[in-house]
Amino acid sequence: MDRLKQIESFVAIATKGSLSAAAQAESVTPAVMGRRLDALEARLGIKLMLRSTRRLTLTHEGSAFLEDCQRLLIDFANAEASVSAGGIQASGHLRLTAPAGFGRRHVAPLVPEFLAAHPDLSVSLNLSDRIVDLAAEGYDCAVRVGDLPDSSLVSQRLADNRRLCVGAPAYLKRAGAPRHPAELTRHACLVLSSDASQSRGWAFMIDGQLVHTRPSGRLDCSDGQVLHDWCLAGLGLAWRSTWEVEADIAAGRLQAVLDDYAAAPNGIYAVYAQRKHLPLRVRLWVDFLKARYGSAAYWRGASVLKT
Repeated sequence: MDRLKQIESFVAIATKGSLSAAAQAESVTPAVMGRRLDALEARLGIKLMLRSTRRLTLTHEGSAFLEDCQRLLIDFANAEASVSAGGIQASGHLRLTAPAGFGRRHVAPLVPEFLAAHPDLSVSLNLSDRIVDLAAEGYDCAVRVGDLPDSSLVSQRLADNRRLCVGAPAYLKRAGAPRHPAELTRHACLVLSSDASQSRGWAFMIDGQLVHTRPSGRLDCSDGQVLHDWCLAGLGLAWRSTWEVEADIAAGRLQAVLDDYAAAPNGIYAVYAQRKHLPLRVRLWVDFLKARYGSAAYWRGASVLKT
C-alpha cells in the first residue's frame, strides 16, 4: 500500500474526526480508510488512534505524528506546485484575516507589495480580534499570534513572538526598574481591560515555573495601541509583544525589564483549512509572509508601519 496514501488518510481521519467523514471526502468506504489506518499503525508499530463505537481519539504519539504529517504534506504539495506551476500566474480573489493591531502594522502594509508581484490577484483583508471561522466565513488564510487551539486547521509558524515588560526611559528613571515580578505591585502598570484581555495575564518564569500575574494600575484600556502610546509617554510599564515594541527598543524609546524572568516565546502563524490541493494564491501568500517575517531587519523596523 502506498505510504503517502496512508499518511493522507491518517491526516484526513484525524482532522475530520471520523472514518466516515474522511471516507466521504475521498469517495471511498469507511472500511477502506480503516484498513489504511491499520496498515500505517502496523508499519510504524505504534497506536495512533484509540477507536470506539462513538469516537476516535489521538494518542500522544498520534498527536505528534499528525503535526509532522501535516508539514510533510504541505512541503510535498509546495514542491509539486513549484514544478507544475511553471510560469503560471496566481489569479483570483484572496480573502485574508488577521488580528486588528498586528494586521494594521504587519499585514496591511505588505499587501500592496504582494499585489504588485501578482497583478492578476485581488485581496480582501479583514482585521478583527475575534477568532474568525475560516471555513464557515469563506476565508482563505488567517494570520494568528500566540498559542493556537487544537483544530482541524493547518498552521505554519512564520516567526517567534515574545511578550516583554517594557517602560519608557523617563518612567524607569523616575520609578526605577523592577528586579523581580513581585515588585510590579509598587509600579504603575498599564493593563488591558479585564473584558478585553484574552490572555491569562503577564507571564514570567520564576524558579523554573511559568507564573501568570494580573497586575493592577490606575490606567487600563481595551485597546493595545493605546497602552503602547501610554507606555511611550512614560505613564507606566506595559506587557507588549515584540512585534509591537521591538523597533521602539532598538531606537531607545522603550526599555525591556525583567528579562531574566522572560517566558518562552509563542508564535506567529499562517493558518488555513486542510485541503488536498492548496490554491497557488494561498501558497504564494504564505511563502511571501515567511520571507518577510523571517528577516531580522524587518522586526527591527525596516518594514513596520509607523503609527
